[in-house]
Amino acid sequence: MLPTYRPNVRKRKKHIGFRAKMKTAGGRKTLARRRAKGRWQLIPDVQQFRG
Repeated sequence: MLPTYRPNVRKRKKHIGFRAKMKTAGGRKTLARRRAKGRWQLIPDVQQFRG
């Protein structure tokens, strides 16, 4: 039986990366909110999720 979570950087970037966010209206709103709040990182760092 396989574990539930199998980290994959490429798949993760496809789903939650900057360019993925820019593709949808909701994603762009999310980025705008994070900019307005003054977040240091707009998108969580993908590299920290390596398995």
